[in-house]
Amino acid sequence: MSKPPPKPVKPGQVKVFRALYTFEPTTPDELYFEEGDIIYMTDVSDTNWWQGTSRGKTGLIPSSYVATQAESIDNLLHEAAKRGNLSWLRECLDNRVGGVHACHGGHKDTVEMLLTQPNIELNQPNKLGDSALHAAAWKGYADIVQLLLQKGARTDLGNNEKKLALDMATNAACACLLKKEQGTDAEGYLTENHQLF
Repeated sequence: MSKPPPKPVKPGQVKVFRALYTFEPTTPDELYFEEGDIIYMTDVSDTNWWQGTSRGKTGLIPSSYVATQAESIDNLLHEAAKRGNLSWLRECLDNRVGGVHACHGGHKDTVEMLLTQPNIELNQPNKLGDSALHAAAWKGYADIVQLLLQKGARTDLGNNEKKLALDMATNAACACLLKKEQGTDAEGYLTENHQLF
């Protein structure tokens, strides 16, 4: 009895499989992997050959060489960063697994690691239109707000509700950093928005 074909992976979603056997490619578009390797599948629409990434390389993988059960995770990189799991995050980065920003979790070391990556998109919005700066300001992570500002995060971007990161700041430290970056009077903001205290 053959296994039923898996459901196609939705955009932004990755299926994570563990290799059951070592696979030696016979063509350049196939991917080498060893037994026990984690493989990130981005296309499982074909029943026999799937598109996946492992050890920083992408290629075709025979579906019969991986475990029958997969874990589907939306925005894998975001999930690793949100949990503060540095080894998982490194593996995602090494395998170029995409994802959204990771400032909701408040893990400074994780954010620092992400900020060292080439071509990191600081201002990419999530479904709500929030950037990483919006998320850090809303969560009240002043140290992360400061890191993002030092890397050049934009303070003039509005989310889907037209709110700037400053509008979402939930504490005085974040508001001060954002006001300073914008060159406006933080003290005036704090007196008008007394709920920050």
